[in-house]
Amino acid sequence: MADNEGNIIIVRNLSKRYGESMAVSDVSFSVKEGDIFGFLGHNGAGKTTTVNMLTTLLEPTRGSASIAGFDIITQPITVRKNIGYVPENVQLYENLTCFENLEFFAKISGIEHPKVRIMEVLRLLNAASYANKRVGELSKGMRQRIGLAQAIIHKPKVLFLDEPTSGLDPMGVKELRDTIIALNEQEGITIFMNTHLLSEVTKTCKTIGVLNHGKLIYNDTLKKTLNRFNNEDSLEKIYFSIERKNGN
Repeated sequence: MADNEGNIIIVRNLSKRYGESMAVSDVSFSVKEGDIFGFLGHNGAGKTTTVNMLTTLLEPTRGSASIAGFDIITQPITVRKNIGYVPENVQLYENLTCFENLEFFAKISGIEHPKVRIMEVLRLLNAASYANKRVGELSKGMRQRIGLAQAIIHKPKVLFLDEPTSGLDPMGVKELRDTIIALNEQEGITIFMNTHLLSEVTKTCKTIGVLNHGKLIYNDTLKKTLNRFNNEDSLEKIYFSIERKNGN
């Protein structure tokens, strides 16, 4: 459920400390319902740590966040019911078929008529022909697709993707990009995409946030960003301009 301003994700001063090191420091932003949000940053910037906190896999040191109106700290089970999550390396049972994997996750999610829903999702992702193939036989791109099927089988309001195009060939990247856009436009799922591939952001995202050494240094719509930095001829140059402006 979005708030009165249409925000389905609200993050306030979210922080995570490991010993003396602050992996994420007082990060605040919001994501509107129906958005595709690109969360950018160099390797080690704190993107995955932030996503792990938002998906209730990691408890914050301080700060707060809510997803679809539910608090990540006090209502983690309800948060999980409203989100889907696809990690960079999708974890599936290698010896089971795609259908069997999805059937397992559908049952533990309490989905009514799981077989009907599984085939519905596989058709949505153009993967119905892979239903009876063992996961261990799949390409990286198809594993990602089955990981997506697993993540949306319970009809989440928000889908978190951690480096979704990592390791894919150009065709796999394009197919996954088209799938992400379709899930957003046709299924109404808000997408939170954690990535360092700037080329994909311009083709997929509506809003961006830039994380640098655990701090959010920029957050705006992609359209306003491109207009603001109209002297730069690529998002890559814009990204480095933002980092230089913030003393990096």
